Amino acid sequence: MSNNDYPTDTQLVSRFQNGDLNALEQLIEKYKDKIYTSIFFLVKDKYLAEDIFQETFIRVIDTLRSGRYNEEGKVLPWIMRIAHNLSVDHFRRLKRAPFVSTDQNDMRDIFDVMGIYHNENAENQRVRQETYQTVSRLLEHLPASQREVLVLRHYGDMSFKEIARLTDCSINTALGRMRYGLLNLRKLMATHQIEL
Repeated sequence: MSNNDYPTDTQLVSRFQNGDLNALEQLIEKYKDKIYTSIFFLVKDKYLAEDIFQETFIRVIDTLRSGRYNEEGKVLPWIMRIAHNLSVDHFRRLKRAPFVSTDQNDMRDIFDVMGIYHNENAENQRVRQETYQTVSRLLEHLPASQREVLVLRHYGDMSFKEIARLTDCSINTALGRMRYGLLNLRKLMATHQIEL
C-alpha cells in the first residue's frame, strides 16, 4: 500500500461525520501515542491521563457529530488543544500548576497503556525505554514553561503559532522557550555526559 492509499485526516473526519465509525478508530489509532504521552507529561498520573485521553475523544466526537469542527487539515493540533485545555482545567480545579512526569515507574507503564511497540525486539525496547527515561529525567530540570513548549512541539506536532495561542503567549516567547529549553537540555546532557 502506498502513502496515497492511506486516507488523510480530513478524509477520516469526513467519513466519521458521514457515519463511518471505523474512520474515528483509524484517527485515534494514528495519534493515540502522541496525545496520551503529551497528556501524561502534563498530569504525571497514568490514570488521570487515561481519563483525560478519553474525555478528549468524547469532546472530539461531540464536536464532529455536531458539525462544529472547522480546523480543516489540522486535526492533530486541534485534538492536542482539547487535551491540553482539559489537562490545564484539571489543575485549575485543583488550584495548582501542571508539571511533567519523570517518575521512572510510571514511565514504564506508558507504552503498556498505549499498546504500542508490540513487535519490537528486546534490545530495541530496552534502548528505547532507557532513552525515554533519560529524556524524562532531563525534562524535570527545565522550567515548566520550556518543558510545556517542548512537549507540545514534539508530541503534539503543533506550530509555534498554535503553541503561543494555547499557552497564551506571543510566538516569539514560544520560540524563545523552545530555544532555551533545547539549549538547557544540551547543557544538562553535556554536564552529565549523556548521549542519545
